[in-house]
Amino acid sequence: MENPGSSIISALGAGSGINFTQLADDLSEASFGFQRDTLEDRNARLEAQISAASVLRSTLTGLSSALGDRIRTGDIAARPSIGNSSVARVSIQPGTAPSGSYDLEVTQLADAQTLVLPAFSSADDTVGEGDLRIRFGTVSGASFTEDTEQAALDIEVSATDTLSDLADKINSASEGALQAYVANGTGGAQLVIKGDDGAVNGFVLEPTSSNASPTDTQGDLTYLGWSPASDSGELQATAQDALFRFDTVAMRSATNQVTGLPEGITLNLDSTNIGAPTTISFTQDQAAITQVMTDFAAALNDVVALLNGGEEGDTSLLNDPGARELRRDLSRLTNEIVMPGAAEGDPSTLADLGLSLTREGTFRIDTARLNTTLQENPEGAAAMFTTGPRGVFATIDNLARDNVAIGDPGSLGGSVTRLEAQIARNDERLERVAEQQDALRTRLTRDLARAESAIASSQSTLDFIRQQFEISSE
Repeated sequence: MENPGSSIISALGAGSGINFTQLADDLSEASFGFQRDTLEDRNARLEAQISAASVLRSTLTGLSSALGDRIRTGDIAARPSIGNSSVARVSIQPGTAPSGSYDLEVTQLADAQTLVLPAFSSADDTVGEGDLRIRFGTVSGASFTEDTEQAALDIEVSATDTLSDLADKINSASEGALQAYVANGTGGAQLVIKGDDGAVNGFVLEPTSSNASPTDTQGDLTYLGWSPASDSGELQATAQDALFRFDTVAMRSATNQVTGLPEGITLNLDSTNIGAPTTISFTQDQAAITQVMTDFAAALNDVVALLNGGEEGDTSLLNDPGARELRRDLSRLTNEIVMPGAAEGDPSTLADLGLSLTREGTFRIDTARLNTTLQENPEGAAAMFTTGPRGVFATIDNLARDNVAIGDPGSLGGSVTRLEAQIARNDERLERVAEQQDALRTRLTRDLARAESAIASSQSTLDFIRQQFEISSE
């Protein structure tokens, strides 16, 4: 910033020969420079701490996320198989770790009602004016039981509506619950109507003709009426539920995609196997578990390295409370119970999966212990790799969340919040120092300008006296 007194001193001729502008700048800098440099150095250290803490937070979050992805979709995820693959396709929810085996016997597949109605000469033939009511429910033999939970469809049919027009109106009114189209077969144009799978999705067609004397013939809407009691071959398939036994327990499903089974199992039923149950089982690659634990230990060591200052030996987090808490959490990690409620003899800690802590505070895999667990209790080991509320992922996810939480003053997140607040306070102090230094420089400049003026006046008087003395001496 330009010193506001410099122009004043220049106008006075700078009679003393002293640079008062520079002197004012130097004096103000000497008064406040130390404070400013101290605050700036302190901010630089705080920013280094924030950077180190932020990198640690990001690393912890990334470790948790990567581990979860590996368990959900990676090579460690359990793979279901079924003895008779023609009966059903089996899948499991991501993040679950099912074990054991289940028997499956399918006695009936879910199906949809299909009607093929009497033939017309052409899809462009009119069907007759009136109203068509379609009710939904269960068709059983010659009886129909309405499902009152499903609203009936009421379709207005005009005198000019063709068979194709009626198919379009049924599709529109049902909003996907029915599929109607015209098939041109060997007998002529026939209206085909299909419903959804499931026993309650059967339907009846109840037309009301506008003719005073309905004829129940082609061209009169009553020609397209249908109920199970009047069926004469129009019913091609009956709506029904899938029936099956899962581990001998009788179950049913409105569709052939069955959900809600134990351990997140989903079945897509394809055929029946009456009297010949097939077995559903699950496999988990033990070599994949070993690789995941090896990678996991390496990732934890990356965290330890960052805590120790990384390659550059940065000690900015040495005394940080959030970093100290993370060190304590890591020191307890190997023996922490990650499978509460595990049966006696089942693996329950990360140490059971071979994770161990060295004297130097780094992690390694005890291959012998991991192999013993995999050989003696493979199902128990596999059960530890789930994205549920317990297990390896839940433990690391909780560790990451606890240590990055902004609201916890004892976490890395709390450290970042505290350090940022300190920088903000230092910035405010720097602004005040700059204002005080500028005010001092301005005041000194003005005082020195007045002094320069006095010196110039004295110099002028001295010059006059000298001249007078010289004249008198002549």
